[in-house]
Amino acid sequence: MRLGGPIFKPYDDAESWAHAVRTSGYRAAYCPLELVENGSPSECLKLVDAAKKLDIVIAEVPAWSNPISRDERVRRKAIELCQRRLELAERVGANCCINLAGSNGESKSEPHPENLNSDTFDRIVESVREIIDAVKPKRTSYVLEMSPWVHPTSPNSYLRFINKIKREGFAAHLDPVNVVSTIHRFYYNAAFLEECFTTLGPYVRSCHAKDIILRKKLTVQLNEVRPGLGKLDYSKYLRLIEHLDPDMPLMLEHLKTEKEYTKAADYIRMVAKGIGIAI
Repeated sequence: MRLGGPIFKPYDDAESWAHAVRTSGYRAAYCPLELVENGSPSECLKLVDAAKKLDIVIAEVPAWSNPISRDERVRRKAIELCQRRLELAERVGANCCINLAGSNGESKSEPHPENLNSDTFDRIVESVREIIDAVKPKRTSYVLEMSPWVHPTSPNSYLRFINKIKREGFAAHLDPVNVVSTIHRFYYNAAFLEECFTTLGPYVRSCHAKDIILRKKLTVQLNEVRPGLGKLDYSKYLRLIEHLDPDMPLMLEHLKTEKEYTKAADYIRMVAKGIGIAI
C-alpha cells in the first residue's frame, strides 16, 4: 500500500512538492490545492508529471462542504465547490474527490435528528448525482466519508447509496474509525473491518489511518487517537488493504504536529514490516 499524509516540508512548485512528499517518506499525497486550484491547465500537468516521475499517487482532492444544507445559498455554494474540486481531481488524476454527505444542521458534519431519515437519504442521492453529472469523471471518483451521525453510517448503508445513485463516477472511501460508534464495533473491530472490505472492497478508492480508544467513563465515550495509541486492529486493517490493492493510499490525518505524524507513520510501518507488507 501507499502511506501518505500532510506535508510540512516547504515547497513552491510541483517538483519541490513531489520531493517534499518523498523525503517525508510517503508514496501517496493529498492534492496540493495551493499549486493547482487557481492555476492554468499547464500547472496541473506539471503536478501530474512531477508525481509520476517520483511514483506518487495523488490520493484525494478535498471538497469539504454541505451539499444538502437547508440554506439554499450554502447548498448551492457547496454543490459548485464539489463540482470544481471533482473536475480538479479529474485533471490531476487523483484517486478521488472526497466530502461528507452533509447535514441538516448548521455545519457539514453536525448531528441532527433528521440526518438519518429517508428524506435526507434522497437529498444526498440527488446532490451526488448533480455533482457527478456536471463533471462526468473518467479517471477519478466522487466519494463520501462515513460518519456516526451523517449518512452513510456503515458499509451496508454506503452500498445502498452506490446502488441508488447508479453513477460510474461514484465510489467508496474507508475511514473505519469514523464509524466505530458502538461497543460491539470497538471490541470486535477486526470483524467490522472485514465487513467493510467485504461489502465495499471493489469500490474503495482511498483509506484513512486513525485509531480509537474507549474511555472508562459513563456513558459510552469513544475517542479518536493517533495510530498506535488505540485498539484498532492495524494488522488486520493493513492486510485487508494490501489484499484489495497494493497501490491503495492510506492517508494520515487529524494530527497537530509533524512529530505526531512521524510517530503515526513509524507505527504503521512497524506493523506493516511485521506482517510482510511493503509501505
